[in-house]
Amino acid sequence: MGTGFGKMIKQAKQMKENFVKIQEDLKDKVLEASAGGGAVKATVSGEGKLVSIKIEPEVVKSGDVEMLEDLVLSAVKQAQDKADELHAAALGKLTQGLGIPGLGM
Repeated sequence: MGTGFGKMIKQAKQMKENFVKIQEDLKDKVLEASAGGGAVKATVSGEGKLVSIKIEPEVVKSGDVEMLEDLVLSAVKQAQDKADELHAAALGKLTQGLGIPGLGM
Protein backbone atom coordinates (compact mmCIF):
# COMPACT_ATOMS: atom_id res chain seq x y z
CA MET A 1 0.00 0.00 0.00
CA GLY A 2 2.89 2.37 0.75
CA THR A 3 4.30 2.05 -2.76
CA GLY A 4 1.03 3.00 -4.43
CA PHE A 5 0.61 6.00 -2.15
CA GLY A 6 4.18 7.13 -2.80
CA LYS A 7 3.59 6.89 -6.54
CA MET A 8 0.39 8.91 -6.19
CA ILE A 9 2.22 11.64 -4.21
CA LYS A 10 4.97 11.74 -6.86
CA GLN A 11 2.36 12.10 -9.62
CA ALA A 12 0.60 14.88 -7.69
CA LYS A 13 3.89 16.78 -7.32
CA GLN A 14 4.63 16.38 -11.03
CA MET A 15 1.15 17.57 -11.92
CA LYS A 16 1.56 20.64 -9.70
CA GLU A 17 4.91 21.46 -11.32
CA ASN A 18 3.35 21.09 -14.77
CA PHE A 19 0.43 23.32 -13.73
CA VAL A 20 2.80 26.06 -12.53
CA LYS A 21 4.75 25.82 -15.80
CA ILE A 22 1.55 26.12 -17.82
CA GLN A 23 0.52 29.21 -15.84
CA GLU A 24 3.93 30.80 -16.43
CA ASP A 25 3.78 29.98 -20.14
CA LEU A 26 0.30 31.53 -20.41
CA LYS A 27 1.59 34.80 -18.94
CA ASP A 28 3.93 35.12 -21.91
CA LYS A 29 1.24 34.55 -24.54
CA VAL A 30 -0.39 37.55 -26.20
CA LEU A 31 -3.76 37.30 -27.91
CA GLU A 32 -5.41 39.97 -30.00
CA ALA A 33 -8.92 40.50 -31.29
CA SER A 34 -10.53 43.33 -33.17
CA ALA A 35 -13.97 44.77 -33.81
CA GLY A 36 -15.38 47.13 -36.37
CA GLY A 37 -13.14 45.89 -39.14
CA GLY A 38 -10.04 46.57 -37.07
CA ALA A 39 -11.17 49.95 -35.77
CA VAL A 40 -10.68 48.72 -32.21
CA LYS A 41 -8.06 46.15 -31.18
CA ALA A 42 -7.78 44.54 -27.76
CA THR A 43 -4.77 42.61 -26.56
CA VAL A 44 -4.84 40.26 -23.57
CA SER A 45 -2.32 37.97 -21.94
CA GLY A 46 -2.79 34.21 -22.01
CA GLU A 47 -4.24 34.61 -18.54
CA GLY A 48 -6.98 36.83 -19.96
CA LYS A 49 -5.67 40.06 -18.47
CA LEU A 50 -6.18 43.13 -20.62
CA VAL A 51 -2.82 44.41 -21.89
CA SER A 52 -3.78 47.14 -24.34
CA ILE A 53 -6.52 48.79 -26.38
CA LYS A 54 -5.89 50.46 -29.74
CA ILE A 55 -8.54 52.69 -31.29
CA GLU A 56 -8.32 54.08 -34.79
CA PRO A 57 -8.65 57.90 -34.71
CA GLU A 58 -11.44 57.84 -37.30
CA VAL A 59 -13.72 56.04 -34.85
CA VAL A 60 -13.22 58.74 -32.25
CA LYS A 61 -13.80 61.49 -34.80
CA SER A 62 -17.20 60.05 -35.66
CA GLY A 63 -18.45 61.17 -32.26
CA ASP A 64 -20.56 58.02 -31.84
CA VAL A 65 -19.60 57.19 -28.27
CA GLU A 66 -22.11 54.35 -27.94
CA MET A 67 -20.72 52.61 -31.03
CA LEU A 68 -17.16 53.03 -29.73
CA GLU A 69 -18.13 51.55 -26.37
CA ASP A 70 -19.71 48.56 -28.13
CA LEU A 71 -16.62 48.04 -30.28
CA VAL A 72 -14.29 48.18 -27.28
CA LEU A 73 -16.45 45.75 -25.34
CA SER A 74 -16.66 43.38 -28.30
CA ALA A 75 -12.91 43.39 -28.97
CA VAL A 76 -12.06 42.82 -25.29
CA LYS A 77 -14.57 39.99 -24.97
CA GLN A 78 -13.27 38.26 -28.11
CA ALA A 79 -9.67 38.52 -26.90
CA GLN A 80 -10.60 37.17 -23.47
CA ASP A 81 -12.51 34.31 -25.10
CA LYS A 82 -9.35 33.42 -27.04
CA ALA A 83 -7.40 33.41 -23.77
CA ASP A 84 -10.04 31.18 -22.14
CA GLU A 85 -9.78 28.72 -25.04
CA LEU A 86 -5.98 28.70 -24.80
CA HIS A 87 -6.16 28.17 -21.04
CA ALA A 88 -8.69 25.33 -21.38
CA ALA A 89 -6.58 23.61 -24.03
CA ALA A 90 -3.45 23.86 -21.87
CA LEU A 91 -5.21 22.48 -18.81
CA GLY A 92 -6.84 19.78 -20.92
CA LYS A 93 -3.38 18.49 -21.82
CA LEU A 94 -2.43 18.46 -18.14
CA THR A 95 -5.51 16.58 -16.94
CA GLN A 96 -5.90 14.28 -19.94
CA GLY A 97 -6.32 10.68 -18.93
CA LEU A 98 -6.98 11.32 -15.24
CA GLY A 99 -10.50 9.99 -15.52
CA ILE A 100 -11.94 12.91 -13.57
CA PRO A 101 -15.20 14.16 -15.13
CA GLY A 102 -14.85 17.65 -16.58
CA LEU A 103 -11.05 17.59 -16.60
CA GLY A 104 -9.41 16.80 -19.91
CA MET A 105 -12.20 14.60 -21.19
